[in-house]
Amino acid sequence: MFETKKLQQIASQVRRDIVRMVHACQSGHPGGSLGCTDFLTALYFQEMNIKPEKFEMDGIGEDLFFLSNGHVSPVFYSVLARRGYFDVSELASFRKLHSRLQGHPTTHEGLPGVRMSSGSLGQGLSVAIGAAQAKKLNHDRSLVFVLMGDGEQQEGQVWEAAIYASGKKVDNIIAAIDFNGQQIDGPVEKVMPLGDLKAKYEAFGWIVHTLNGNDMSELVEVLALARQKSFNGKPQLLLLKTEMGQGVDFMVGTHKWHGAAPNDEQLRIALGQLEETLGDY
Repeated sequence: MFETKKLQQIASQVRRDIVRMVHACQSGHPGGSLGCTDFLTALYFQEMNIKPEKFEMDGIGEDLFFLSNGHVSPVFYSVLARRGYFDVSELASFRKLHSRLQGHPTTHEGLPGVRMSSGSLGQGLSVAIGAAQAKKLNHDRSLVFVLMGDGEQQEGQVWEAAIYASGKKVDNIIAAIDFNGQQIDGPVEKVMPLGDLKAKYEAFGWIVHTLNGNDMSELVEVLALARQKSFNGKPQLLLLKTEMGQGVDFMVGTHKWHGAAPNDEQLRIALGQLEETLGDY
């Protein structure tokens, strides 16, 4: 649909949305949102077959996405709005009372594009596997995507789901891990080392693609490859090596911006580093 340069421009605008949304309410999670912006941009604007203007919860005949690490809702909301699921102006209501854009996505708010409530980590992969199996039962050849955090891999439910997916040959699911090495209490390696995630998922029967999650051209290429390899007996995982806070120099590579909001001066600096390409809301 778009050239790499255009996708990069969209990602820049999404990053502007993120820092402005979190600053406006002085609450939220900018670090992880900035880190996985490129992935969600490539997914929604290039790879997935979707119908933003005709959103239905069942998603029959279209690809589905589930956000498991729901605290990165700023990037999710921005991408949904920029892709046409709802008006971009609604981003200004982020985390406000009675807003449909709550801190963690919810379904009862009726926000188009959101198919599961998330934020309680460890659950998204299970939900996505169920949706993928439903598609197979309905002879629907669409794919199901899900994004998880790296710290989330410390949850036992993730591994129960992983072994189920391979054991039941759920080969129409493409999971992704935002592997930025940071979580709320510090570096993942200090909180609870994960070891070799690639080897672990492969031992569980998955096909694993390791890539630079902040390289737009590589993302587009590997997403297309993963689609080609689907329906081949094995689930697939994208291990995205990303930088928390990508795009804003003082936020890069530290857990301190996992759940902190920029002040006025920090917002000014951040916006100075991010090109406005689609127009601010």
